[in-house]
Amino acid sequence: METSAFCAGLLVLLVSSFFMSADVEGSASPGWTAASATFYGGSDASGTMGGACGYGNLYSTGYGTDTAALSTALFDDGDACGQCYRIMCDYQTDPRWCLQGTSVTISATNFCPPNYALPNDDGGWCNPPRQHFDMAQPAWEKIGIYRGGIVPVLYQRVPCVKQGGVRFTINGRDYFELVLVTNVGGGGSIQSMSIKGSNTGWMAMSRNWGANWQSNAYLNSQSLSFRVTTGDGQILVFPDAAPPNWAFGQTFTSSLQFS
Repeated sequence: METSAFCAGLLVLLVSSFFMSADVEGSASPGWTAASATFYGGSDASGTMGGACGYGNLYSTGYGTDTAALSTALFDDGDACGQCYRIMCDYQTDPRWCLQGTSVTISATNFCPPNYALPNDDGGWCNPPRQHFDMAQPAWEKIGIYRGGIVPVLYQRVPCVKQGGVRFTINGRDYFELVLVTNVGGGGSIQSMSIKGSNTGWMAMSRNWGANWQSNAYLNSQSLSFRVTTGDGQILVFPDAAPPNWAFGQTFTSSLQFS
C-alpha cells in the first residue's frame, strides 16, 4: 500500500513538473493560444486611461497597469471588455526579446484599431484576423524586453480576481440611464444585463458601448436593482444596488461579486 502511494505521488510530481516546464519554456501546451503583443501608454501607463471599454481612470477604477487593448479579432465589438488573460512571451520562438519563465495577467480595457494602410505582418498588428494584445507598457515589460517592440506570446483566458463587490456608475439623463459596470470578477465581461426600479418589473438593457449598458425608462426616485450575466454564464442579481435618492454621476459598490 505504501509503495503504491509513493508511486502515485511520484507520477503526480512528474506530470506537474512537465507542465511547469512547459510554462517556463513558453511552449504551446494545451489551453494556450498563439498571438503577438506590443505596448503603449508610457512607463506609468498614463496613456492607457479612458479607452473603448469606458472604464475611465484605470487607477481609480481598480484596473491599474496590468491592462491591454485587444485587436478586432479579440475585442468582439466590446463583448470582451473586462475579460482577463494570462500572457507569457513565447521564449522558444523569440529568445532574444522574451523574458523566460514569466507571465502576467491583464484585463481587457481598450480596443486596438486596425491600420489597413500597413500589412498585418509589418505594422498592422491589430488588423483582422490577427489575435494581438497592445499591452500597457508596465505589463508588457514583465514578459518582454523593451527594445523588442513586438513579441510572440501565448495566452489563455483566466478568471478575474477582484477585491470588493461589483460597481455600478449611473450616467445619462431622465429617460436614459447609462450604467457603467466595473470591477467584475469571474468571467470579467458582461453578456447581458437587466434593470428594475422599485416601481417597475425587470427591463432588458442594451450595450451602448464597451462596458456601458443603457435603459430608456424613467427611473428617477426609485431604487435600482440589476441582473447581470457574465460572459461565462454566471448570473447575479444585485437588489437595490442604488437607493431611491441616487443621482446621475454617482457610483455604487455592491456587496456581491462573481466567482
